[in-house]
Amino acid sequence: VLGQVWSAHFQDTCAAFGMETALMNMVTNPEIYRAVDDKILEFYLKANEIIYEATKGHLDAVIFANDFGSQRGLMISRQMIHDFVMPGARILIEQAHSYGIKVIYHSCGAVFDAMPEMIEAGVDFIHPLQAHAAGMDPRRIKDAYGDRVSFCGGVDIQELLPNGTPEEVRAKVRELREIFPTGLIISPSQGVLLDDVPPANVEAMLEEAKKI
Repeated sequence: VLGQVWSAHFQDTCAAFGMETALMNMVTNPEIYRAVDDKILEFYLKANEIIYEATKGHLDAVIFANDFGSQRGLMISRQMIHDFVMPGARILIEQAHSYGIKVIYHSCGAVFDAMPEMIEAGVDFIHPLQAHAAGMDPRRIKDAYGDRVSFCGGVDIQELLPNGTPEEVRAKVRELREIFPTGLIISPSQGVLLDDVPPANVEAMLEEAKKI
């Protein structure tokens, strides 16, 4: 059972200030940025405790999210992720782990360079392997981090699933399993299936994943 609690404190802090102001505050007024982020984090810790207590013994994993990747690279520097995003993430992860719950950590985009920070914070799975984002080649990721963390994703949602054939989808699933005999939940390379994905391609992905 997966709980989609999200707890996107970085995104919410950026929304509270406005994205541009939030990012400038990280540099010019870090204490103001952290004060707002701490309050948002406090809310999520209380909300998640209610969820964890109500579902005790039933949740296998939760998914947290903070988008700091774009299609071409990180939106903010690796150091800023370390200093401003991961401290809160670590607290949320430790809370989930205290209930025996695994953590899937989501960030869209090209986040290869920030994976050490996510691993250091204690994530169990990184979501997603965004197939068309720069530097997110599955073999590269497996070689670099496959012995330290597990992953979700890899089946391209931008081109393959909407435009490919069922056999092309099946071939991609087989390729991913060859790269990741273990340590990968094969799924779309984003969190949702959009309306332009043919049902036959969804069926092909699921059927092929179940074979291996």
